[in-house]
Amino acid sequence: MIPRRRSRFDEVVRRQLDLFVEDEAELLDEAEEAERAYDDAPREDAEEAYGDYQTILDAVADALSERRATYAATLDADAAEEYERTFDAVAGKRFPLLRGRL
Repeated sequence: MIPRRRSRFDEVVRRQLDLFVEDEAELLDEAEEAERAYDDAPREDAEEAYGDYQTILDAVADALSERRATYAATLDADAAEEYERTFDAVAGKRFPLLRGRL
């Protein structure tokens, strides 16, 4: 794997993700609870528990995507593209279960 070059947006994205964790603590806790419920579900309830878990992960991804889009809208097109790539890479490392959902 080729290491990602540092971006001028690395620090901004890290701070945004720190704020996201604070602001969306309840949603992130709900995602952890849903994951535990899925892991602990008996076979006959696993499919429904997995669906619930996926729904919450989608909500987390939507909230992150909204933040990304809001900030990107303040940038020119080239900067917005770099910012979004940086956001996706850093968020993907911090929240591995959300890779590919942003």
